[in-house]
Amino acid sequence: MRKMISFAAACILSCFMFSCARQAPAVLRIATTTSVENTGLADVLVPEFEKEAGAKVNLVAVGTGQALRIAREGNADLVFVHDREAEEKFINEGYGTKRSEVMRNYFALVGPPGLEKELDRKDVLSILRWVNDNKRIFVSRGDESGTHVREKKLWELAGTGGSRGQYLEAGSSMIATLRLASEKGGFTLSDTATFLSHQKELNLRSYSGEDPSLVNIYSVIPVNPAKAPSANVSLAEKFVEFVTVGKGREIILGYGREKYGSPLFLPLQD
Repeated sequence: MRKMISFAAACILSCFMFSCARQAPAVLRIATTTSVENTGLADVLVPEFEKEAGAKVNLVAVGTGQALRIAREGNADLVFVHDREAEEKFINEGYGTKRSEVMRNYFALVGPPGLEKELDRKDVLSILRWVNDNKRIFVSRGDESGTHVREKKLWELAGTGGSRGQYLEAGSSMIATLRLASEKGGFTLSDTATFLSHQKELNLRSYSGEDPSLVNIYSVIPVNPAKAPSANVSLAEKFVEFVTVGKGREIILGYGREKYGSPLFLPLQD
């Protein structure tokens, strides 16, 4: 009798453990850029995807360069970043499968108010030359993020050899860099979404418009299982579909419209 009870208990325990294992949600590890988190977009996208996919998302928000390093080390299933050249290198080296463009906004060169007469209606390269010639403070991300990479490219195009003023490297997130520029009365390059979503707490204004050289495109790339065997490719591909043609695209299209009068990001897929 005791053996029968013991056997029955073992069966029940085994079924319970199997059921729990079976019901544990799959996990998608996303390495993304800080602007996706700093703007609050991730706080809206992630819960909706988790509900739709019956999965859990572990998201880490860092600069694009660091996000790609995390993926190269096999610690992400998907990257959500904004540096096309680095993304293409990531794929060409075999770490990513396919790059899908999700959304765009612009970078903005922001600085202290009161310089409208000097800087309004100037293109971004002319503004950088003015910052350089007048030895003004410039605060850089300094972290190999997509924003930092674009900033360095713009200094190169401006032909100044970089700022000869007070060039500070924050080595931190976009919002931390904006706060430092605000405190120092300096300039910085920001994505427009992060700047607009925190503008009220900053003593900064944008001096650049929708200059073609400031277009900022965000893409998603699943990690190649040939490089990272543990990568959850199927769930990564579901997220790609979610943000390019699914419910995620609808969220992006409307995000920020009510508060700012227009979306912080514009979807790129039809």
